[in-house]
Amino acid sequence: MSPSTTAHPVLLPQPVTQVLDAIAAGAAVRLGVVAPGGHGKTTVLREVARAFEDAGASAAVVDDAHLLPDAELLDLRARVERGDGNVVVAYRPWPRSRALAALAESLGRARPAVALEPFTREQVRAVLPPPARGLAEFVHQQTGGVPRFVRRLAGLTAAEVPPEVVASFRADLDWLDADVRKYLLAAEAGVALRLDLLRGLLDADADAVGDVIEAGRATGLVAADGALPPVVRLAVASLTRADRRIAVRQRLAELQLRSGGPVLDLVRPLIAVGGTGAQTPVAGPDMARAFLAAADEALPGDPGLAARLLGAIGTAGDDVAVRRAVASAMAGDLDAALRLADQVLSGGDPRHRGAAAEVAAIALAHRGQLARGTELHRWSPSATSAAFAVIGQVGTGRLPAAPLPVAPPTLLDGGAALMAQGVVESVTSSATTALSTLVRAAGLLEPAGRSVLLPDTPAALAALVAVHSGEPGIAESVLDRAVATSSGGALMAVRHRLLRAWIAMQRGNLAQAREALVALRKAGRPLEPRDWLFAVALEIGVARRDSDLATLKRTWEQACEAVLRHPVDLFAFLPLGEFATAAARLRDQHRLAPHLAAARDLLRDLGDPCLWAVPLHWSALHAAIIAEETAVAEEHAASLAACRGSSRYAAIVSTAAESWLDVVAGKVDADQVEEAARGLQAVGQWWDAARLAGQAAIRTSDRQAMVRLLDCARLLQGRTAGGARRQPEPAAEVDAGKLSDREREVAELVVNGLTYKQIGDRLFISAKTVEHHVARMRQRLGCASRAELLDQLRRIVG
Repeated sequence: MSPSTTAHPVLLPQPVTQVLDAIAAGAAVRLGVVAPGGHGKTTVLREVARAFEDAGASAAVVDDAHLLPDAELLDLRARVERGDGNVVVAYRPWPRSRALAALAESLGRARPAVALEPFTREQVRAVLPPPARGLAEFVHQQTGGVPRFVRRLAGLTAAEVPPEVVASFRADLDWLDADVRKYLLAAEAGVALRLDLLRGLLDADADAVGDVIEAGRATGLVAADGALPPVVRLAVASLTRADRRIAVRQRLAELQLRSGGPVLDLVRPLIAVGGTGAQTPVAGPDMARAFLAAADEALPGDPGLAARLLGAIGTAGDDVAVRRAVASAMAGDLDAALRLADQVLSGGDPRHRGAAAEVAAIALAHRGQLARGTELHRWSPSATSAAFAVIGQVGTGRLPAAPLPVAPPTLLDGGAALMAQGVVESVTSSATTALSTLVRAAGLLEPAGRSVLLPDTPAALAALVAVHSGEPGIAESVLDRAVATSSGGALMAVRHRLLRAWIAMQRGNLAQAREALVALRKAGRPLEPRDWLFAVALEIGVARRDSDLATLKRTWEQACEAVLRHPVDLFAFLPLGEFATAAARLRDQHRLAPHLAAARDLLRDLGDPCLWAVPLHWSALHAAIIAEETAVAEEHAASLAACRGSSRYAAIVSTAAESWLDVVAGKVDADQVEEAARGLQAVGQWWDAARLAGQAAIRTSDRQAMVRLLDCARLLQGRTAGGARRQPEPAAEVDAGKLSDREREVAELVVNGLTYKQIGDRLFISAKTVEHHVARMRQRLGCASRAELLDQLRRIVG
């Protein structure tokens, strides 16, 4: 920009200021000013006219020359050619008649035409009044720098376009002819440069379409690249009659579909235009194909949108109902999925009943109705359903009588077949074989990611087998991969995160497990019975390991309801085992007894496969120990011993079970306990390992063994052990603000509000010992009351 004496120098580009200087110097000026509408031609002409007036010179200053008749344009050209006085003419680049082109040529020989450009960000900031300059970036983004639109937004106080600004565009749109309006609607749909679609939309040849495009750009509403500035897009969408907008979108979608291109972006807005919900039909027979294609595009990334698109088809048949059921299920709306599938099953076209049965079966699996889902899978002729039926059979205690069906060479069918094979192998073969098969299934389905509907993912099944066989690292890896690839879509996301949290809980990382539960609560989405079962069990498990009796009691009623809503199946043994231990802790075993009996029956029907039986017997062992039912505990230990030869994990757990029974009986062999505890740690059960060592330390009368086992417990728990052997310093040697390492540990937990019992459980000491520590701290710190002690401890431990 060059300096100028005008009132708004920032509005005038350098060529204009040079012209103003020439006028002031008395030079003759013949000039053309060209720009689309709204770019400031009138402002420039006003400054030019003022300059001529100030210089005392006469001039012909003409605005909107593109609207003049040819005769007037030719008169102006003749004046320019004669050099007869000053002539300044402003015009749009379109329409461009022969007479206007000739005038522009004559003016250009006298002085190059001035082409006005949109404002830069700095110019927008300078034009805005001081209160709005903080919104300069937003205004520039919304307007593309077009001066007329910038001025309309000059009164903004927040980064949003008010309704009155949108309404101000009505005058710009109303005078446009029909083809230019259609072009603007096409630009609003994002196809302003698609000449093939525009030819079909406008029913015109390429030359005529080019004229319409130029006319649209000349209005200033469309940028050179065919894009609408956001504020213009909003105005076009808001101020155009709904029927016109729908007609243009429908026509564009039909043309795009005919050419084999994507239609989702064209069709998506029609749902909002046509109604407020997916149940409002807006697509008749002519548009059904476009809506179906758009739903297919939306399904992998946004199944909820796909379901709404399918619901907007007014002439939907059973095939559409099944596809909508699939989309609804993938979006997590199992109620809608089951309702739609049931409509087809109960009275629909027989050709689509198999597909409907498969959707209903998968939805029921997520709701814990694995047996009913397995029956429905038999209605479907697909190889995928046959494989899923095998998984359901094994999960409910029935080994398949026939060999697994041969799967077609597709990702889904192949992955489902491997899932079924892996589940069967988990019962009939080794854990390593089953885990290898399921991990391969997870890898095979990775490219499909979120675009397939599954009763369970191979990653989740692999994680269950890995946890049941003491391979938490593999479980973590396969689950992390599933989360990263969105395997199974939104419907499976919660399950993957719950299983990941379960591993953290077993390792004693209770904070991570709690974070997962908090995240679920914040999401506010109701959980399906299978996910709810694991979530409640996770909360029960965290509370039990944290000695949080209040939470345990409060959550127990939910646990009892969860097992009622989710019939026992093989893949729910982890939460069932956690509930068994909690039931013993709360002396409420009778409410869980039928479910545990069902689990034992299921195992027996499958031939008591050790992979699935070991963790359940381990949990039942602890429940019996808590309930002081020694004979029952010994039965479970015997069952574990019978599985000892099946796997390394079973051998470790069996050894730990025997060590637990010895500890409970008061026979503490420090070497045996430490070996058993470290074995548990090796298979991912860190909390159980630390608990075993800690309980053995409490029960031994050998002080050296006690110290050794406490060190072992702390190391297994992820705490340092060095401070454990240090005896409290004599009172005379301790400053008022210092505590021993052990007292500091107790102090931190006291300040956090834990009871003596909870602190003892956490530190593997008795509640009485905690009480002695607190009494010593109170004496050494000279506190006259418990309140004073708490105040001192807060200062010390922060």
